Amino acid sequence: MPRVRSRPTPLLILATLSLLLAGCGNDNEVGDVSLGLFTTKDIKIESLTDPKVPGVTCHLSNIEADLDFADPSDSSLACRQTGPITPAMLADIDTSASGELLYRRSKSVLFKSLKVRRIFDADNQTLLYLVYSTKETNGSFKHALSSVPLWNTQAWQAPVGE
Repeated sequence: MPRVRSRPTPLLILATLSLLLAGCGNDNEVGDVSLGLFTTKDIKIESLTDPKVPGVTCHLSNIEADLDFADPSDSSLACRQTGPITPAMLADIDTSASGELLYRRSKSVLFKSLKVRRIFDADNQTLLYLVYSTKETNGSFKHALSSVPLWNTQAWQAPVGE
């Protein structure tokens, strides 16, 4: 009698992947706040250092739902100068209008991710950091913005005419 192989269902595969990913630790995590005794959702807080401008540190908070197939899209971002910012650092960054992707993490099994971009506002001598979700939720794409002015840093360039 031939041996019959059973194949795992897609739902079983997705559930297994979700549980495995939920157990993965994050080296950048600096805070973990439970949203209550009867929920599997937590607010995770991560510390992110800009790889090209290490004088900037961002703190990103977002909700993780350990047993769900998708985490909520809400997030918050605060970035501050935590060290020197030099002209050499700025010479190496992407200055296009869409900026440069610094961070990406999957927020669901299918197609949703959380991203952080750096955009340089040359006119105002400010680094902008944008966190956003790549999937529309309740009629909008969730996002948050933080800025780090270059005033009083080595990278500050006085406007023409000053």
